[in-house]
Amino acid sequence: MPKTSSKKEKPENEQNTTLVGWARQSRAGGALKISLHQEAFGNCHTYTTADGTAYVPLVISMAALRRVLDGQQSVTTVSQFSEN
Repeated sequence: MPKTSSKKEKPENEQNTTLVGWARQSRAGGALKISLHQEAFGNCHTYTTADGTAYVPLVISMAALRRVLDGQQSVTTVSQFSEN
């Protein structure tokens, strides 16, 4: 019998997120340009690894990024999952 959980998880695209910036393909098409809002980035939560280095975890939807890279849309969001 499969293990069940009473906690329902939302799919990534339905979870609470905070907009941090934008990602778009460069005009020449050879690079992904990421623009982060300085204040929003500064307000992001961080985590620290065992060696003491701090990181800011951000997410970009793979489906939306593919649409940007395929030329179907010009920009997508860079976000951070909100801590509860």
